[in-house]
Amino acid sequence: MPEICRFFGVVIKMHFDDHAPPHFHARYGNFTASIAISRLTLLKGALPPRVLGLVLEWAMLHRAELLENWEAARAHGELKRIQPLE
Repeated sequence: MPEICRFFGVVIKMHFDDHAPPHFHARYGNFTASIAISRLTLLKGALPPRVLGLVLEWAMLHRAELLENWEAARAHGELKRIQPLE
């Protein structure tokens, strides 16, 4: 599962050829979550509230890049790194 971004202890990854809907995976310590790109909603798992807020803020800023990476991952292509939240 390629890492596409890392910020404030959060690691963002995508699986190759993953199931719909388009989503990404976030890990923070022992917490993991899957987040839908289109609606920016939690699909599975949990993150601390403050961390979830940061992840959603980051995803809102980079939604187009996330969707591009989703398409690349579905085709087993190369995923691009995305700027971290600062």
